[in-house]
Amino acid sequence: MKRSTLIRLFYSLFILCLVSFWSCDSKAQSKQNNEYEALLERINLPEGFEISYYATNVIDARSLARTEGGKTVFVSNRRRKNVYALTDTNGDMVADKVDTILTGWNSPNGIAYRNGNLYVAEINRIHRFPSIMENLSDPKSEVIYDQYPTDGHHGWKFIAFGPDGKLYVPVGAPCNVCDKEEENPVYATITRMNPDGSNMEIYAKGVRNSVGFAWNPKTNNMWFTDNGRDLMGDDIPACELNFAPEAGMHFGFPYWHQGDIADPEFGAKYPRNKFTEPAYKFEPHSAPLGLRFYEGNMFPAKYKNNILVAQHGSWNRSPDAGHIGYQLRFVQIENDKVVKSEIFADGWLDTENNKGWGKPVDIMEMPDGSILVSDDVNHCIYRISYKK
Repeated sequence: MKRSTLIRLFYSLFILCLVSFWSCDSKAQSKQNNEYEALLERINLPEGFEISYYATNVIDARSLARTEGGKTVFVSNRRRKNVYALTDTNGDMVADKVDTILTGWNSPNGIAYRNGNLYVAEINRIHRFPSIMENLSDPKSEVIYDQYPTDGHHGWKFIAFGPDGKLYVPVGAPCNVCDKEEENPVYATITRMNPDGSNMEIYAKGVRNSVGFAWNPKTNNMWFTDNGRDLMGDDIPACELNFAPEAGMHFGFPYWHQGDIADPEFGAKYPRNKFTEPAYKFEPHSAPLGLRFYEGNMFPAKYKNNILVAQHGSWNRSPDAGHIGYQLRFVQIENDKVVKSEIFADGWLDTENNKGWGKPVDIMEMPDGSILVSDDVNHCIYRISYKK
């Protein structure tokens, strides 16, 4: 066989292999998309609400932040050590461009956007990316604070700016339950600092592991979720929604849980009335994480200026008791009191197999009034909208 013939034969086989590869890859992607769409059918919403995907294949999607106009959404992850910018370039409410802001960091779970700058929290330090949208192709950060503890246990952070312009940063307890206040008073707290990292101070104490907080738009008062301790049984203690209108309040950990259960080891140290009780008790082990006050006009009026909470789902419950959580909850507030609570969305828990196929993490309102919900097990970001 001539050399030219061999070359043509080799080239033909090469092209055939490429076509085959692309065809198989396309079919695999199509199957994956079909699987994603089928999962949406499992989610239950109130009448008139619709759910779709803002982004899929966002591995370990956790905290959410966005630019003022909502064209770009930032999403963090904890275990995968990355932060991404997802951009909807054509305005169809589906992200179609991905930029990697950082990779390989130490649990960069916390993100916040303010005045053009992106803030990212690792376990022990806070970074600022100045003018992030002008530098997406080559983002550079500066450390503004690096004195937080290095403990991995409850060390990942949710961060957000309050109406006072300060950056709020929680510091979880480095354990299931322990008394570490004398060792370092910053453990089991929510702290705050100026946007440049100066004047860090403790805002709230006795907070075991908060991974979500927000401020009432009518009063500017803070509300936050807190995850209760484990290993006390299937049905205690409750996870908490707490109301923190001023600095210096103590919410009980590790001495009292859910406001009225003394810790077996530490409860005798202080009386119950020394601490602030929860404003609302979530199901035990349901792991409430992100929460947002809904301020838009797309949803029915009852949701306006009230709270939506992502309940990530349990792990510390016996097989007989079954898992709990894996849902979004609506909490109605009047005069700084919880007056009503109901499930807003569920279906992420496969009750027949007692296994969660998805886990809501964070909630963020978009400029049009829809909300985005991250999911670090189904690896996606949902969009929930309402049509009258």
